[in-house]
Amino acid sequence: MPKLWETLISGHLVLAASVTLATAAAFQSSRAAEPEPVKIAIFDFELDDRSAAGGMISPDAVDAENLKKATDEARQRLAASGRYLIVHTSGAVGELTSAAGLQGCDGCEAALAKKLGADQSMIGIFARVSRTEYTLQIAVRDTKTGAILSNAFSGLRMGANYAWPRAVASLIDNKILSP
Repeated sequence: MPKLWETLISGHLVLAASVTLATAAAFQSSRAAEPEPVKIAIFDFELDDRSAAGGMISPDAVDAENLKKATDEARQRLAASGRYLIVHTSGAVGELTSAAGLQGCDGCEAALAKKLGADQSMIGIFARVSRTEYTLQIAVRDTKTGAILSNAFSGLRMGANYAWPRAVASLIDNKILSP
């Protein structure tokens, strides 16, 4: 009887080891099938003030704070998706030559992002129509070709600049990350 017992235990150990190895192999192969995250350079979002007072009232600290919050929201959402790896853009700040910023450089952000090692670039432009009416455009480009991969647009009505991060969250979730 002891010999039979040893054989049964030995067989169960071999079976358990086989199941463990098969599970580990399956897990590894499923991980190998997952694509690598896309490296994306998300440049600081900008404001294009087209309102009647645009030439008279310069952007203030509240605008700057909400632009930063909007940029941070985009970076956090894309990073949290697991599909993107965020490339820091601070190394390209001095290279922008357009007086109108990224919105006036005709896609130059793709080349800047490529220099930083990114596969894609993203810019966001809030256009102020009035103090309570804005539009938001988020453009994603391929850094190798400069081609636009995504061009998402949203109009904000009856919302002040504190709503900018929510608009970014909506576009990222419903346009950029949606299947």
